Parts: sequence; C-alpha cells; structure tokens
Amino acid sequence: MKKKLVVLTGAGISAESGIKTFRDSDGLWEGHNVNDVATPEGWHKNPALVLDFYNQRRKQLKEVQPNLGHIILAELENEFDVFIITQNVDDLHERAGSTNVLHLHGELLKVRSTKNPDYILNWREDLNFGDFDENKNQLRPHIVWFGEEVPALEEALILTQSADYFAVIGTSLQVYPAAGLIDFTAPETPIFYIDPKPIKIQNLRNQLNVIPEVASEGMKTLKKKLMGLI
Repeated sequence: MKKKLVVLTGAGISAESGIKTFRDSDGLWEGHNVNDVATPEGWHKNPALVLDFYNQRRKQLKEVQPNLGHIILAELENEFDVFIITQNVDDLHERAGSTNVLHLHGELLKVRSTKNPDYILNWREDLNFGDFDENKNQLRPHIVWFGEEVPALEEALILTQSADYFAVIGTSLQVYPAAGLIDFTAPETPIFYIDPKPIKIQNLRNQLNVIPEVASEGMKTLKKKLMGLI
C-alpha cells in the first residue's frame, strides 16, 4: 500500500509561476488594499471593484503555467497517495496533474450565489452585475474572504490527521486556520517544511525537516528525501 502524503501549499508555490502574493508587498494585493477586495465588508462597500479585481485575476491565471514545484507534486502520485490542501485559489495544481486537491480558500474559476453558498458554478470568464443564480440572486466569486468561515476545514483536518508524511510548501504559516493544521498531525508523522525564509515553529512534537529553498528547488530535495523513506 502506498503511504499517504498530505501537503499544505501556499502562495509561495504559485509565485514562481508569476502569481503575486499580497504578503510580499506591504498588505497590497496587485495594488489593492486586501480589505477592499478580500473581505465581506469590501464586497458590500464596492462590489464593482471586487468583481473587476477577480476578473483581472482570472485573466492573469490564463497567462501563467504550473512550475516545477507543481509538476513534481503531481509526479509523486506515482509513489504515494498524495492529497494537497491548498490555500491558493488558482488551478495550477490541477493543471500540473494532481488529482486530489482541496481548496481551503475557494477557487478563482468558480462563482457562487450571494444567498445560497451551495449554489456553485464553474466560471472562466468575467463575472458581472446581472449574472444571477436560478432565483435571480447576484453571483459572487467563490472565494473565502477574510472573516468568513472555511467550509473545507473539517475535511482538511481529517486528511492531516491521517497523514503518514506531511509537507508544508510556500506558506508563511501566518494565515489561520490553515496555519494550525500542522498541529493536528499524528506525533509520529514526519513534517517537511519548504520555504526560502522559514519561520521557527514553536512547540512542535514531530520530527521536522526544514528545506530552506523556493518551492521548485525544495520539491526536488523533498522528492529525494521521500523516495529514501520507501
């Protein structure tokens, strides 16, 4: 039986494909204050700005490609049962070939009803005023904004608890509740942490392997380490 590898990924793995992260630029995301474009308050204050912002992100996503970090993760499915828990809203893991991807913070290529959170549609083009659900309610980006509940969190916890190996790639471990997942690994589960500027993880009971590299280079190292454990 294949061992289960559970991977938590963040903005760092997509940054190498050209997708910017607001945490690298003083709280601005593509020139916008995060509170204006990634909170329920921002949506209620200026929905036109929010719609345009995510329309631009959707267009940008079509122009970028998965990088080596994404590709190696997908290749690891040949040797492990790989489950990816991602904080990213892009589809680069899927495009690289990964088959088990759980999006904690929503998906850029989906929209949902403002009144019914279970009404979700695939959506690749611009989202505009007048794009409604079946009951004439406005559609919004299918993104978990700051201050909103994380519906996929329970599934992520179950995956984390069942991991034989757990890897953290390209995340600052500053955004909760995602950052807290690492505390739910079994004590005997080795943890691999890939980040060019790794933070000190406090009170960790697990064996920790720090790989201080960008995601693509770190994934090469991680693959070698994991293959040595089989």
